[in-house]
Amino acid sequence: MHQQTTVTWLKAASAIVVGFGLIGVLGAYPATSGFARIMVDLAFWPVDGTPAAVSADGRLLWAISSGVLAGWGVMIWMIAAQLYPREPVLARSMILTGVFTWFVIDSAGSVLAGAPMNAVYNVGFLALFVVPLWRPAQEAHG
Repeated sequence: MHQQTTVTWLKAASAIVVGFGLIGVLGAYPATSGFARIMVDLAFWPVDGTPAAVSADGRLLWAISSGVLAGWGVMIWMIAAQLYPREPVLARSMILTGVFTWFVIDSAGSVLAGAPMNAVYNVGFLALFVVPLWRPAQEAHG
C-alpha cells in the first residue's frame, strides 16, 4: 500500500474510533443512553432489549471508556499524520502494539464478562488498523 494511502486509511480508521467515542459518551446521560443500551444488548447476544437502563456506575464507565476511545483515536491520527510519513517503521510499531494490546485485553475481558460477541465485533476494529499496516513499512528516505 502506498504511504499516502496508508496514512489516509489510518486517519479514516482513527476518525471512526473517535466517532464511536463521541457517540458513546451519550451513554453517560440517562436521556441519551439509548445508543449505549443498544451497544450493550449487541455485546450480550442475543438482542433482547436488555438492559432497559444503564446503572450509574455503568454510565460512569461509558463516560471514561468513551473518553479513552476518542483520545486513542486522536493519538493514532496524530501518529499517522505526523510520524508515519517521516518514520513509518516506528509509527507502524507504535500503532500495532497499541491496537493488539487493546484487542487482547478488551476481547478477553468481554469474554470473561459474558459478552463474547463484543470480542467478535472487536475484530472489525482490529482490521481497520491492521489492514493498512499489514506489510512492514519502509523507512522514508529523503
